[in-house]
Amino acid sequence: MVDADPVNPMRIFHELSPRLPDDAIVAADSGSAANWYARHLRFRGNMRGSLSGTLATMGPGVPYVIGAKWAHPDRPAIAMVGDGAMQMNGMAELITIAHYWRQWADPRLIIAVLHNNDLNQVTWEMRAMEGAPKFAESQTLPDVDYAAFARSLGLSGINIDPPDALGPAWDDALAAGTPTVLDVRCDPDVPPIPPHSTFAQAKATASAVLHGDEDAKGFVKEGFKTKVQQYLPGHRSERR
Repeated sequence: MVDADPVNPMRIFHELSPRLPDDAIVAADSGSAANWYARHLRFRGNMRGSLSGTLATMGPGVPYVIGAKWAHPDRPAIAMVGDGAMQMNGMAELITIAHYWRQWADPRLIIAVLHNNDLNQVTWEMRAMEGAPKFAESQTLPDVDYAAFARSLGLSGINIDPPDALGPAWDDALAAGTPTVLDVRCDPDVPPIPPHSTFAQAKATASAVLHGDEDAKGFVKEGFKTKVQQYLPGHRSERR
């Protein structure tokens, strides 16, 4: 629930978790989406989850949930994907969804796009593992309206900017009679800080700041707020 500009990506998953239907099938693409999937979604009942595993393949999130709908057409399926993966093949697979979804007993297939115009996982790997600043020439993505593309295919598409719109958007998508794309403008500067980050990782990230990372001010601010939140009274009980 820490503020970000405009949406904290962790909140996308935090808002979804208590709303997940007990029979949901959830997939996350590789990248920062997999970090937040692992950290913030709590499975119960007959829920099932799927990741690309240690191969870290980019782009399987949307195909995974399409496959889930063919295997279990009566169960809701949800994909959490970054905008890089969405541009790689997710948008093309929306055409597949538009073509077939009426054959599924339960039409609910939701794709939440972490829209930050950055290949975010690699950006953070460069900072934490190499001490290198963001290489904008390879990391910055073109801006695309994913919800509008979904709507152009006859699917539902919801654009989300203010954080307080996230919960209602999830409610609408889970009640929709058509597959839905949630296009969430989220902050690329929220760092995927592990619970026990090492000194070497902190030193390397500091080196990225010193070497002129274009987003240094943003990720230093967000990282500080996130770590402070860990130690505030009530944090552990609220997290449980």
